[in-house]
Amino acid sequence: MRWLDHREEITPALRGAVIALGNFDGFHRGHQEVAGEAIRWAHSEGRPSIIATFDPHPVRFFRPDVPPFRLTTLEQRQELYLAAGATAMLVFHFDGELAGTSAERFITDILIERFGAHGVVTGADFTFGKGAKGNVQLLRDYGGEHGLKSRVVEAVEADGIISSSRIREALREGDPQLAADLLTRPFAIRGIVEHGDKNGRKLGYPTANLNIEKYLRPKYGVYAVTGKILATGERLKGAANLGIRPQFEPPKELLEPYFFDFDRDLYGQEIEVAFHRFLRGEAKFDSLDDLMVQMEKDCDEARRVLSALPDE
Repeated sequence: MRWLDHREEITPALRGAVIALGNFDGFHRGHQEVAGEAIRWAHSEGRPSIIATFDPHPVRFFRPDVPPFRLTTLEQRQELYLAAGATAMLVFHFDGELAGTSAERFITDILIERFGAHGVVTGADFTFGKGAKGNVQLLRDYGGEHGLKSRVVEAVEADGIISSSRIREALREGDPQLAADLLTRPFAIRGIVEHGDKNGRKLGYPTANLNIEKYLRPKYGVYAVTGKILATGERLKGAANLGIRPQFEPPKELLEPYFFDFDRDLYGQEIEVAFHRFLRGEAKFDSLDDLMVQMEKDCDEARRVLSALPDE
């Protein structure tokens, strides 16, 4: 799948594409409807389809101190867009120049001249350009005057409008099941396994330590999780602690999955950990023996929860 940079010219084969415009961070059910409309439109006319995203997120550019809130990395988005059937992913690198580009110039200079877009598909609330002055009306009117076609997909609802904000709130409240329903897949954190202080191994529960980096922080605590080793595609089941490890000093924020019936070295490998069920909050125990008793209970509960998952 092609990974396109909005600052660069594109290959002639991708000109005339239909572009799904949005941030599409979580690529949830609503985003999938927008992308699906663009892909169907492109296929019906024998055109390439492109799904766009912004990196960094505009909110991060304008408010650099805001706590981490990303639901996916660019690599995860690329895989999701490919699975949806898109020809390419277009990354708008959000910087001062792009932030200062008027909505009209965004249409003419970038979409039409640089990318030769035939059409664009957006959600009804999509805004763009300097001061977020661009909207679906401007795309339809001003874009139409310059030969750019556009379509709008209304918000998708499931007991309320599906949005990235709603998914983030579910995760912060310890409800990964709701998040998974809205995303159509479990929320997952991807990272490189790091060396830690070996506390888990000493307790009989060796963990694969991951830095959470720019991801949203779900509610701290213990989860039933599944893992995937990206190099091999191997699937694993386990229990993970997400948080600052109050039992140990100094506090250090980590995601620490323990995978059942697995004893191989994962250091330096990239893995993805998917969250299925919140089991309990983080806690400090009176002794390490008490912690080990609780960890055994956590693993038993995680095994029970995960046993209901379909085999992959």
